[in-house]
Amino acid sequence: MLQLLQKFLNNKAWSYDAGLLLLRLGAALMLLHGWDKYVSFSENSGDWPDPFHIGTVMSYSLTVFAELGCTVFLLLGLFTRPALVPLIVTFLVIVFVVHGKDPFEEKEHALLYLFLYLSLLFTGPGKYSLDGLLQKRRTGKNA
Repeated sequence: MLQLLQKFLNNKAWSYDAGLLLLRLGAALMLLHGWDKYVSFSENSGDWPDPFHIGTVMSYSLTVFAELGCTVFLLLGLFTRPALVPLIVTFLVIVFVVHGKDPFEEKEHALLYLFLYLSLLFTGPGKYSLDGLLQKRRTGKNA
């Protein structure tokens, strides 16, 4: 039993890619926030913060795009790094602009997502992703 556990823990390639898959699945919880914003678009878009002065509806639309559209790509592991850019920008705005003067407790949730997204930006989606599958087919190697 101990040997099996050691083998499992020492298989770094498998555990690394499985860990990245779990991070992407955890990040997919953002779909709930994005979907909620999407279905309540007409009610909430007029009262949304507008930090870039592009209009509340456009700011709300970009937030929905990031939280819903980009999260779907992240979940699938398709175009992962480009999909992370709008999510990172969205959460930088949430942390430093929207909740900039608020206490840490108000920023904590957004900071967790921000660090998760930044981690995935640096690591990539891993082998268990559509990007990994496409890379494997292109090069004939593992991603």
